[in-house]
Amino acid sequence: MDMWKYFDITHREHVVCNPTSEEKLARLVELFRLSADASVIDIACGKGEFLIRLIEAYGVRVLGIDISPFFIADAKRRVKERVPNAKATFTQMDGADFRTGESESFDLAACIGASWIFGGHAGTLDALVGMVEPGGWVIVGEPYWLQEPPEGYLHSVGSAREDFGTHVSNVEAGEQRGLELVHTFVSSKDDWDRYEGLQWHATAAYARAHPDDPDLVDVGERVASGKAAYLRWGRDTVGWAIYVFRHRAG
Repeated sequence: MDMWKYFDITHREHVVCNPTSEEKLARLVELFRLSADASVIDIACGKGEFLIRLIEAYGVRVLGIDISPFFIADAKRRVKERVPNAKATFTQMDGADFRTGESESFDLAACIGASWIFGGHAGTLDALVGMVEPGGWVIVGEPYWLQEPPEGYLHSVGSAREDFGTHVSNVEAGEQRGLELVHTFVSSKDDWDRYEGLQWHATAAYARAHPDDPDLVDVGERVASGKAAYLRWGRDTVGWAIYVFRHRAG
């Protein structure tokens, strides 16, 4: 089935499409104290909640990019409802294809929970560093191993040991690129349970409302497999955090 339809079904109940909380997102937004003439880009912006909250808080100009037509449609609808006169552009495209203009740079560049776009955490940091002004903000959301991942878990979810590092190595990757870590927002098990549980809930609700959808069996099997892997291994194996870096001016 279409990957983006799958994510639309499983993330219908999510405001934030990552294993974090709205409370942590609010605290993240409060950190920046951006001026109204600041510009922000978010690669894999999802439904645009991070960007919309930045607009509400600071009146900044934003560019949101996501490959999902469903999420981009949601983002456009939400910003129109909440901030009708926002300086906001939401574009459906592969974030890996985005290129800044020769004279274009941003005060804040983010890719929260989608480092696969740039081939991993290091590639994501490289891409975002190239988008920001000296002294600008670089925000990433990235998994890390809490313990050595069991082979059964890796096989079940289609991951490899080298896909992720540790919490410390995620920080060090930024520091090696001249970034200063100024904050982290580390997800709790409750954050993870809500993120995973909302997918189970949304899928069950969709199945009741659309019993004749030919993709329903595929969706149900994938969600059931992910649920089993999370409950057996993932909850104690994978962590996740938002890393708040700042480019060192000069």
